[in-house]
Amino acid sequence: MLIFNVIGDNPQKPKSIEVNETLITRIGQDDKVAFRELYETTNQSLYAYILSLVRDPNEAQDILQETYLKIRSAAHLYTPQGKPMAWIFTIARNLANMHFRYSNRIIEDPIDEITSNELEARGVDRQDIIVLRTLLDGLDEEERSIILLHMVSGYKHYEIARDLDKPLSTVLSRYNRGIKKLRRLVEQQMIA
Repeated sequence: MLIFNVIGDNPQKPKSIEVNETLITRIGQDDKVAFRELYETTNQSLYAYILSLVRDPNEAQDILQETYLKIRSAAHLYTPQGKPMAWIFTIARNLANMHFRYSNRIIEDPIDEITSNELEARGVDRQDIIVLRTLLDGLDEEERSIILLHMVSGYKHYEIARDLDKPLSTVLSRYNRGIKKLRRLVEQQMIA
């Protein structure tokens, strides 16, 4: 099952994402190659992060596109501080917050909005979809973001701390607490 691979002790970790500040500067100078490189390097991680915030694939895609438009239009204003991904994640988080504020939407149980067809298209079987929805719903927003960034996008804990502008100890404790919740929920699913 997919779920057990995600929660296992030795998951295969994707390659870490590294964004150079000069890439942002080049985008600010209207370098289309730099923009394409940034998109290709960050789109999956950024999508996972946004999805962890809004928990709706369609809204996440919309906000992802808005984020890249904002990056392109504001890159000339970027001040190098050694944290280009923190800047990008902040833009995405602010756009997600604006989206919720303008739509006056409160997330009750949005994990149901992730369609079975979309997950099945990615090779996830129906039983895994049910378990995945239960598991994701059992995490708070910060735990979900940190776990997705680490396990799905391949970020190291110190990179997550740097990019989300949080202390490493906070990231580690939220990650460990989230993993414990996931394991507990999987055990409950197995017993049921």
